[in-house]
Amino acid sequence: MQVYHLYSGGKDSSLSAWILERMGYSVELVTVNFGILDSWKYAKETAEKLGFRHRVLYLSQDIIEKAAEIAIKDGHPNNAIQFIHERALEALASLPEVERVSDGTRRDDRVPLLDLPKSRSLEDRFNVAYIRPLLGLGYKTIRELTERLFVVEIRESEQLEKADYEVELRHLLREEGIDLLTIFPKSHYQSRVVGWRGEGRYD
Repeated sequence: MQVYHLYSGGKDSSLSAWILERMGYSVELVTVNFGILDSWKYAKETAEKLGFRHRVLYLSQDIIEKAAEIAIKDGHPNNAIQFIHERALEALASLPEVERVSDGTRRDDRVPLLDLPKSRSLEDRFNVAYIRPLLGLGYKTIRELTERLFVVEIRESEQLEKADYEVELRHLLREEGIDLLTIFPKSHYQSRVVGWRGEGRYD
């Protein structure tokens, strides 16, 4: 059973990939990119270190440009990130070979997170199964598992080499002359998995 898993190289998407594999799925990691930066390479590096297959899914720059407009209008990134995530899931689900899509959204996430009607709509419109391995897990459990499994690099968002939607969104806003402090938190830390802890994926 093949599942295509949206992947940033962070703790949540890496833990989800590990759980999916333990559930018996053949997992292919998919990083979304808009062709503005080659930030996808950081997810690819992590995927290779963890032993998963990886591909890049390029989406239209119209999507991230619309997301930038949303972020500027709102004065925060939440709805912009949600907009990108929904388009990413739709693009992945629309590929002819895809029957199952997955992401690393958690129980306690605010964004990105599809509610029940949107989740059902995604499945119905594209005839796919939408799988979210972390949806029932809280922060404490996720932290325990990721600390046991992975070596993780944690840095302030602007300093971390990462592959999530925010990287290209921040770059586009900077290019438009927007002061990022008017949209993003002054200090926000994110993570990137850099390898297995211990003996590896089956430890």
